[in-house]
Amino acid sequence: MAEDLKQPMTATTRYIYLLRHGETDWNRERRAQGQQESRLTEQGRQQAQELGLRMAEQHLDSIYCSSSLRTRETADLAFGARNMAITYCDRLREIRMGTWEGRLYDDIRRDNQAQFDAFWHSPDQFQVDGAETFKELQQRAITRLQEILDDNGHQHIAIVSHGAWIKSVLCAIEQRPLNQLWHPPRMHNCSLSKIRINELGKRTILTYADQPYTHLISQEDNA
Repeated sequence: MAEDLKQPMTATTRYIYLLRHGETDWNRERRAQGQQESRLTEQGRQQAQELGLRMAEQHLDSIYCSSSLRTRETADLAFGARNMAITYCDRLREIRMGTWEGRLYDDIRRDNQAQFDAFWHSPDQFQVDGAETFKELQQRAITRLQEILDDNGHQHIAIVSHGAWIKSVLCAIEQRPLNQLWHPPRMHNCSLSKIRINELGKRTILTYADQPYTHLISQEDNA
């Protein structure tokens, strides 16, 4: 279980918009990306533009973005017309995948079935040379999120990042164990997840990968 997120007193209700990047060439090839660079496909560019249209009526006070090329391309296509400064940050990057980065998932599964299964089904057990553990990723993510909140009193903050990074934050807020990090819904490309932080600092997930969170909870209750 992740350490509890710090709960500072806030003057007003705040909202965090967590946005995954658009489809990349490596997504399409089923290749492990991690912190290596890949570019948006034409479909990924269209997804980013559509994300911008979906967010067009949403006021934003600040935009933060992973320093990876695929997130920077996504942020530029989605928010470039706003003429807002974007803050880029290495600690918003995807989980570091060590020796897996750049390799096809089919080849990884063939060569290391046990850790491939751990990555997707028991992420708390994942351990590969040169890679972060999911616990390390989650701690990096929630620490950076807290710093962003402490840096300013902005009410509406967008963060353009990556699937596992976003999943790790939501997992911490849900207080789920890390072995449940990949539980549905899937964090599809250019998905939006929205967090509300009330005046007492309590964090509530409103939207999870474009789905109302209350609907997801009711589905689990009825499972």
